Amino acid sequence: MTVKYKEPAPIHGELNPLDSMMERFSVAAEILGLDESMYNALKSPEKSVAVSLPVTMDNGKIEVFEGFRVVHSAKLGPSKGGIRYAPSVNIDEVKALAAWMTWKCAVVGIPYGGAKGGIKCNPREMSQGELERLTRAYTVAMADVFGPEKDIPAPDMGTNPQIMAWIMDEYSKLKGVASPAVVTGKPLVLGGSLGRVEATGRGVMVSARSAMGKLKMNPNKARAAVQGFGNVGSISAKLLELQGVKICAISDVTGAYMNEGGIDIEKAIAYVEQNGGNLEGFTGADTCTNEELLTADVDVLVPAALEDQITSKNADKIKARLIVEGANGPTSANADSILNDKGVMVVPDILANAGGVSVSYFEWVQNRLGYFWTEERVNRRADRIMKQAFETVFAASKKYNVNMRIAAYITAIDKVASTKQIRGIF
Repeated sequence: MTVKYKEPAPIHGELNPLDSMMERFSVAAEILGLDESMYNALKSPEKSVAVSLPVTMDNGKIEVFEGFRVVHSAKLGPSKGGIRYAPSVNIDEVKALAAWMTWKCAVVGIPYGGAKGGIKCNPREMSQGELERLTRAYTVAMADVFGPEKDIPAPDMGTNPQIMAWIMDEYSKLKGVASPAVVTGKPLVLGGSLGRVEATGRGVMVSARSAMGKLKMNPNKARAAVQGFGNVGSISAKLLELQGVKICAISDVTGAYMNEGGIDIEKAIAYVEQNGGNLEGFTGADTCTNEELLTADVDVLVPAALEDQITSKNADKIKARLIVEGANGPTSANADSILNDKGVMVVPDILANAGGVSVSYFEWVQNRLGYFWTEERVNRRADRIMKQAFETVFAASKKYNVNMRIAAYITAIDKVASTKQIRGIF
């Protein structure tokens, strides 16, 4: 194979984020012996769509927004991936995120390809009416891309169940038939699934428990730090605490908080709900810096906030024996070798936070069946998927003598490449 691995820049660095992501898994491709032709086929998205969206604002003026949808792969099944509304959205970011979705779906073994969408806007500065008109315009523009058997959006940064409801409604009008399966992450009343809200955090917990078993780590004697206290971080912390793990540090955008004796996560969640959605002023722990949280004397570290939090600058100071990535890309590539040398097990993002897309798959299945499961059944089936995926990746790490991240990429690339080869390429 002629494509050689290079150390990538952070996802928001100078390198094109798609190139950065592809270079990162070149290691796995070389280990698999993937030829250059297949490498290039996997690198290129199957479809990239850019649209202009004229929207009448509340002041009567028309503003034109840029919208994107990238289908990286639809070889394993319909493409799946979120839609983000953010000022930073650009086509390269969307391409990178779409590729990550391909690997994530392949790792956990669900019959989806990968996609991602986005609109360059600032949803915080827009009214509900403006957001609705923008969402409906985007749906009309993407009517030939979306479809229950083609491409299935979901919420992401800056979007929510209400926005999914508008997409479903507009798409259904365009097609003349109710199409709840065209999106996931919908409100329950429109066909959303029980268990979806906790799904990603629950998957992080299941991954952590699986890894702790391999490391002979007793949950009742383990201590953890959780960076990020949004949906993923707070639920990960809550469920780990229920497993017996003592949560000693938590954080959000307002700051980090540490209590060596353990933080009452239920109280912290209640405080956030009563305090405008953030931890600012929380009194159940002492304040600390983000760096102190990441390098705290704990057994388990769950980075569930932003990308590139663990880097070559702080990786050697990390004391946790186990890192379970709740966020996408929280560990920079140049930190991997440092963590390997320290003997730290890292359960990578494309495995650890795949609980969300797993339950999104269940929502799609339930919509197509017209029959809905209990939350207990959803959780049981999601746990089984996550446990099986962990064992598959762990076995690959032993087979190829690589860390869990490279093993996850090997698992994903092998599955997608084999499917592509069998189906045929022009």
